[in-house]
Amino acid sequence: MSAYQDQRVVVTGAGGGIGAALAHRFAAEGATVVVNDLDPARAAAVAAAIGARAIPVPGDASAIVAEAREALGGTVDVYCANAGLASGGDAFADEAVWEAAWDTNVMAHVRAARALLPDWLERESGRFVSTVSAAGLLTMIGAAPYSVTKHGAYAFAEWLSLTYRHRGVQVHAICPQGVRTDMLTAAGSAGELVLAPTAIEPEAVADALFDGMEKGRFLILPHPEVADFYAARATEPDRWLSGMNHLQQKWETR
Repeated sequence: MSAYQDQRVVVTGAGGGIGAALAHRFAAEGATVVVNDLDPARAAAVAAAIGARAIPVPGDASAIVAEAREALGGTVDVYCANAGLASGGDAFADEAVWEAAWDTNVMAHVRAARALLPDWLERESGRFVSTVSAAGLLTMIGAAPYSVTKHGAYAFAEWLSLTYRHRGVQVHAICPQGVRTDMLTAAGSAGELVLAPTAIEPEAVADALFDGMEKGRFLILPHPEVADFYAARATEPDRWLSGMNHLQQKWETR
């Protein structure tokens, strides 16, 4: 029997891509899954494709914990904070772009944790899965709001883990590079240069998460090479920045 049999799971941003793959995988493992998406039609379509183990709960990912908990009979065992905003732009991006990226990529996670932690800490059990991105460990050219806020998402997941792991709360940060989703398409020429050559399917991200959960890992790397890039960034920052700047220049002259 799967460890997730009869677990109650919420996946935000599950109308496609990684979120849909996670929802399908949890349901296949025997969980009951709330499929959340800002677009009601997309949420309903994924839930219908999954079948009886899925419940569509559309709406803003920042404010659906109470409704999702009710739909699941009063308890959430696993919360996948997957909804994200791939905001491009540089330091001169509009304030509204920065605010939207911060609200979706960071504060939605904070608000969910606020709503979930009291119950989880009381029963000493709960699992928070944050879909971050390798950009949260490294960076992404041409996407300052996305890169900065994904660093924030990673930092919050890390803080949750170090603060509550001894009280039964398990936290995982998924940090893939390119994944064949609408978000990759939206990344445009920068995505084509940096992400597309090694892009993987959303189902591979779900596989990596389940392997990481089984092994109790915090950091989930569907692209294992990201570990080396992350180590280089930490130990040789000037060399790493120089390499990224060369990539930036290559992108500018495409």
